[in-house]
Amino acid sequence: MRRRDLVALLGAAITWPAGARGQQSIPEIGFLSTGSSESDNIPGRLIAFRKGLVEMGYAEGQNVAIEYRWAESQYDRLPALATNLVQRQVSVIVTPGAPATFAAKAATSTIPIVFAHGIDPVQSGLVASLSRPGGNITGVSLLQADLAAKRLQLLHELLPTTAVVGLLVNPTNPITEAETGNLRDGAHRLGLQVHVVRASTPSEIDAVFRTLVELQASALLVSSDTFFTSQRTQIVALATGRTMPAIYVWREFAEAGGLMSYGTDLADTYRQTAIYTGKILKGAKPADLPVQQAVKLELVINLKTAKALGLTIPLTLLARADEVIE
Repeated sequence: MRRRDLVALLGAAITWPAGARGQQSIPEIGFLSTGSSESDNIPGRLIAFRKGLVEMGYAEGQNVAIEYRWAESQYDRLPALATNLVQRQVSVIVTPGAPATFAAKAATSTIPIVFAHGIDPVQSGLVASLSRPGGNITGVSLLQADLAAKRLQLLHELLPTTAVVGLLVNPTNPITEAETGNLRDGAHRLGLQVHVVRASTPSEIDAVFRTLVELQASALLVSSDTFFTSQRTQIVALATGRTMPAIYVWREFAEAGGLMSYGTDLADTYRQTAIYTGKILKGAKPADLPVQQAVKLELVINLKTAKALGLTIPLTLLARADEVIE
């Protein structure tokens, strides 16, 4: 073997392990979602998450890896998925959705967790306080339970003579109790009667609409839940088919033909969680990162659906809309 070939071979033997070590040193993010790859990508949520990482100097596949775990709206799968991420010893776990956050919390008290969900993080025991979370958990609070009363108010503004409304909840979601309580308080102030109806499967959703007719409910609120988002086409079709005005949490319901939606801009929220994730990867401790509160809210009104339901949207309501679908 010629000397220069021997030198080249020895050089490769020396540099290859260093390159391998470099690849192994890339931090790994565990993305534990209650939904699916489809639900987390609309409208551009994962894109926003990756953009947030780029703002912090991290690009997926280059200097950071992301391990995705989706429960596909089957919340009983979350504990095993969370345990799998812990066993992989990921650097941080991101949890869109309250069920995912509780599963991650049960699986580890050391790996940092960054959440994004609507349940009160202090009352639920996730953090000690908003300003000083303590422990290994911080994130972004969507305040969905608090916004439930606001959605009822918007529905009442559109339908001032309506006296009975329904609230569709998923009984397996931990946010349900808080959201229901806030809505009942809001209904009492408006003099409205609220019937809570529950569904966690497509067949139960069909049955819920039959129940609403029997209860003489003339309007509907659909609570924040990943399963409902995955079934938005079914829910919107049933509401329209039974001429039942409904207000939803996320804009994709209105884009799918729902009458109105009012809630957090989820793309911006995913970006915020990515920024916190990047800070933790750079050495920040979750205990020192205050829980952020989502501030970007959006009201979307579908005028085509309003016309199909025989409704006229008040100008005062249209003026406040962030987007009007015609």
